[in-house]
Amino acid sequence: MKRRSFLKKIPLAAGVPFAISGVPINLIARNNYFRQMAASSTNDRVIVILQLLGGNDGVNTIIPVEQYDQYYNRRANIAIPEKNGARRYIPLDGTLASPDQIGLHPDMLGMKSLYDNGRMAVVQGVSYKNNNGSHFRGRDIWNMGGGVDDFYSSGWVGRYLQSQYAPKVYPDDFPNASMPDPLAIELGSDVSLVFHQNGNIPSSISLGGNPDSFANLIDNLEGFVDQGSDPRGKPPASLLNSPYWKEMNWILGLEDKSEDYAARLLEIYNKSKATSVTYPEVYPFNAPDGSKKNRLTPQLQLVARLLDGGGPGLGAKTKVFLVKVGGFDTHADQVESYDPTMGNHASLLYHISSAMKAFQDDLKARGIEDRVLTVTMSEFGRRIGSNGSYGTDHGTGGPMFIFGKGANPGVYGTNPDMTANNVGMQYDYRQIYASILEDWMQVDKQVITDDIFFKNYIDGTDDDGKSLVKAQVSNSVISGTEDFITQRFHLKECFPNPAKKTTTIGFYINTPAMVELSLYDQQGKLVKHILQEQKSIGEHEVSLDVADLQPGTYIYRIYAGLLKDSKKLIVKP
Repeated sequence: MKRRSFLKKIPLAAGVPFAISGVPINLIARNNYFRQMAASSTNDRVIVILQLLGGNDGVNTIIPVEQYDQYYNRRANIAIPEKNGARRYIPLDGTLASPDQIGLHPDMLGMKSLYDNGRMAVVQGVSYKNNNGSHFRGRDIWNMGGGVDDFYSSGWVGRYLQSQYAPKVYPDDFPNASMPDPLAIELGSDVSLVFHQNGNIPSSISLGGNPDSFANLIDNLEGFVDQGSDPRGKPPASLLNSPYWKEMNWILGLEDKSEDYAARLLEIYNKSKATSVTYPEVYPFNAPDGSKKNRLTPQLQLVARLLDGGGPGLGAKTKVFLVKVGGFDTHADQVESYDPTMGNHASLLYHISSAMKAFQDDLKARGIEDRVLTVTMSEFGRRIGSNGSYGTDHGTGGPMFIFGKGANPGVYGTNPDMTANNVGMQYDYRQIYASILEDWMQVDKQVITDDIFFKNYIDGTDDDGKSLVKAQVSNSVISGTEDFITQRFHLKECFPNPAKKTTTIGFYINTPAMVELSLYDQQGKLVKHILQEQKSIGEHEVSLDVADLQPGTYIYRIYAGLLKDSKKLIVKP
């Protein structure tokens, strides 16, 4: 392709990505932007940032169980029912202390499953001091990794990436054998501050297409033929090293970079198999037509496929992905007037919950679950009280969610005060990011403090000088979640044991389930069914009459959702 042809298309191309499988992609690339980036990263771990654009209503996402009456009084026209069959809130974790008990929106069954399997953490009350409730300024603050009075021209991810790579000049030294891929990829048509570094604006290449043709489009842009003078499109030598020369040199370099990256990503995509997991496509209940389709699904499917690449070590080495879902600015019609459990917000929560469940299943099926951690962000939460339009207005704090095998599962923080106007801040958002960088991405603490957030948000002091306790939301070492699960799903030893007449069997389940409890002899033959019925979340006991049994050793076995266990019972003469 002629360089002048490429330059002619720059006004149309800048700021809009090319597409793979219909999903727009921004390649984060800038000459000075990645000067310190050669492939020196010490691990293959990845962060996926899931941005909830518009300011998610965290109070209808996570319902405060103990304060339900106050919650209902503050937002009676949109409140999720406490008791209403299948459309009531979903109790998350019965093992939490009473003031910390929360319920999920009824359309968040996927996230309930992730939590029960030790693949999700919830962080309450995340914000920044003096949150101003502005969409654009709020996003800038979260993206730049600063406070309300800061105006950094760089983003925290850009500074993280710069800190992790040895000096190399982009585009001259990229891609290379050890780092053939973009370090960051943004899905969608915007370019976010989060990837900026040292005041430079990252650029995106816009070349629409599909998996079979998008790379070829780069060589077929309509343009005009060079006339012989200035055949390379370079500025004259008299302007060497001037700002104009540098900018033009950078623009011309984009041609080569776009060709290299487009070809590389298409190769990865084609070598990776389509998912074997069923992703959600549409919201199954009532919602406005514009929010029925799950727009997160194709983004997550693409991320999983690019990271897979067809086998171990063959996927993209990209460190950070940004995926987005809009529609959370729910001033009006957040819910349907006839049913507060349905509507626009419900469909968005369903899309996130069900798509994230499918994404985790997809990563597991591809054998790359150990590599990926997903964290949500939203510029602010909504106010505690609803308005008269079946909606909520701009607030301050809200919940964050962390997904993946590397998440440290559980609930961090407690429920907000339902008598206040806004959700109070319990965690500065930089505490969460800093903790993830240290534990998950294994970035040196001093680098995080000095070069990324310019302050110790891990265990230092907050903006008011108060001591911070580390938010351990992710793990440095991938370990099993058996302890987390068994605390919430377990079969107890029967008592008394040995037993002569009766014994009591206890069990705990953290989600409602059909419980099958049976007794077997030592040869595995069924002796009797002890219990076959639906049970709610919590502690349960059942009495077993053994007076008519022959003395000997028996096994009692339980099947109840995630709980599958068996223990020994001795019947004495």
